[in-house]
Amino acid sequence: MSGFKVEKQGLLTTVQDKGRPGYQQYGIIVGGAMDPWALRLANVLVGNPDGAAGLEITMMGPELVMTADTKIAVGGGDLSASIDGKDIPLWTAVPVSAGQTISFGKPRSGVRAYIAFGGGIDVPEVLGSRSTYIKAELGGYEGRELNKGDHVSLLPKTSDVPRRRLHPSLIPDYDKTRPVRVISGPDEDLFNEDTMSRFYESEFYLTNEVDRMGYRLEGPGLAPEKEAGILSDATTMGTIQVPAGGQPMLLLADRQTAGGYARIGTVIQEDMPRVAQYGPHEKIQFSAVKVEEAQQLIIKREQAFRCLMKLLHL
Repeated sequence: MSGFKVEKQGLLTTVQDKGRPGYQQYGIIVGGAMDPWALRLANVLVGNPDGAAGLEITMMGPELVMTADTKIAVGGGDLSASIDGKDIPLWTAVPVSAGQTISFGKPRSGVRAYIAFGGGIDVPEVLGSRSTYIKAELGGYEGRELNKGDHVSLLPKTSDVPRRRLHPSLIPDYDKTRPVRVISGPDEDLFNEDTMSRFYESEFYLTNEVDRMGYRLEGPGLAPEKEAGILSDATTMGTIQVPAGGQPMLLLADRQTAGGYARIGTVIQEDMPRVAQYGPHEKIQFSAVKVEEAQQLIIKREQAFRCLMKLLHL
C-alpha cells in the first residue's frame, strides 16, 4: 500500500481537511481542521490543493512508518516532529522515503500540528469532504481516529515540488500573550454593561474540558442579565456561549450547528489558528474589534494566500 502505517498511536490523530460546509440545515457539522490555516499552508508547500486531506495531531503525536516516497510539510504547533529521529523544520517541504519513520516528541509550543503529504490522504469523500467527525463516525479513516496498525493510502503526487519554506509573514500568529480578538454579540443585549466590561477586562482559563467541539472556560461570572436561554440559533467556529451559570464556552470545529445559550461574542477568523493552539489550564483574554476590521484582516490574509498559490502555480 502506497502511504504509511501507524506504528504507534498518538493521543488523537485524525484525517482532516477544510470541512464539509453546506449541510448545517440538516444537522451535519462543518468540522474540518481546528487550525485551518496551518493545514492549508502545509498543503501548498508540498504542491497540493489547499483543500487536500492531511493529519491533525494533538499534543502527543503518533509514529508513522512510510510505505511510499513523498514530500511532507509540518505546520501548526511545534510538537518536535522528526524523521528517523532527526528534527525537521516547521513550514518546510522535506522528502521522506519508504521505510522511514515520522515521529513526535515533547510539545515545544502549541497543542496541534498538521502533516500534509504530497498528493494528500486517500480516504473516501463523504459529502464532499474527507474530514473526520468522530461522534458521528463520519468521514476520515473509518470515521475514527488513527490506531496502531492502520494502513493509510496517499493519492498520487500531482508534481515533484522542490524544497520549499514558508515566508515568515505568512505563518499564522500563535502569540498567546496578546488578547484574542472578538466581535461582540449577537446576543450582547442579554448582558449588562458591567458584564460586557468584565468579559473584555478579565482573564479566563481553559479547564480540562477541552476537545474539538469546544473549550470550557473558567473566570469571573458572566451570567446574562436576562433569561440565559434563547431560541436555538446558529453557531459558528469561534462562537462564545454563556450558560446560566456564567462560565463561557468557546465553540470550535466540531461544534453543534445551533444552540440555545446566549452568545456574548465570536472570535474573528484571523485569530482562530491561535485559539486552536491553546491547551488545558492556559489563560486567555479577549478584546473587542469591529466587524469591518475583522473583514479586512481576513481579506488581507486570503489575498496573500492567493498570491502564494499563483506564485507556486497551484
